[in-house]
Amino acid sequence: MKHLEHNQEFRLNEILFENRNKAYGAYVLRTESDRILTKAFFIGVGLLAAVSIIPTVISAFKTAESDGTEQTEKPFVLVLPDERPAVKPPEKVTPPEKVTPPPPSVKQYNSTVATPTRNADESNIVKDIPKDAIAGVKNDLKAPVAPTINVPTSVISGPGTVVPPKVIPTVDPGPDNSVKDANELSVTAKFEGGIDAFRNKVMNKFDVSAFEDEGSVNTTVTFIVEKDGTISDIKTNGKDASFNAEAIRTIKAVKGKWVPGKNKKGESVRSYFKFPISMKFDN
Repeated sequence: MKHLEHNQEFRLNEILFENRNKAYGAYVLRTESDRILTKAFFIGVGLLAAVSIIPTVISAFKTAESDGTEQTEKPFVLVLPDERPAVKPPEKVTPPEKVTPPPPSVKQYNSTVATPTRNADESNIVKDIPKDAIAGVKNDLKAPVAPTINVPTSVISGPGTVVPPKVIPTVDPGPDNSVKDANELSVTAKFEGGIDAFRNKVMNKFDVSAFEDEGSVNTTVTFIVEKDGTISDIKTNGKDASFNAEAIRTIKAVKGKWVPGKNKKGESVRSYFKFPISMKFDN
């Protein structure tokens, strides 16, 4: 049956590649596919068998080597640190360069260190030092006794007058009436109807009949906006005295209140306000 199937496939390949170049790779692959697959199958089976057998063979060789030879272990050496206590060098004792003499009412003994010589004078060495003597520059074991100061151990109380402490009253600085500049304000003063409404009222009340022949005149009016919304201390800086006087009169004639300026704390304060006035007449 298989032979018939092979013959049929062979006949089909012959019909398919009739009048064609049979050396073409597709014809060769079709005719030799069974042989190639069989060869690849056996090669794969062989590789799998080799991969599974190799670890068993290696372990067998290692077991044989371990049974036939003796292994020697290296001795374990424990190195301990030197536990002997470190010997500190003796501290150098430096004699005091200068001994401050005690007061004359205290017993003292000569504690200066003499220079070691062959014939050293040991007459100044005190062997029996009293307990109340301290180191000094000379031997003075019979110092005068200091006078005893009597310190009372209890408080002596009696009738008397107790003077109460003086209380200094706190002075109220009062309200801040200083006039603030623009850089000290968080909110500047303004007219209730706005600056344009204030300007229109000034122009409507200003008498320009006396200045039509002068061409152009100007001045700057400065006044203080009080905390209650009124204005005071009106001043001008123009060159024309008549124009300045008319500007002051007009500002005073304007009806309406101002909203005072506020400081950084949000409190109403007195503040300056400047209002320039300029007029030009065509002759």
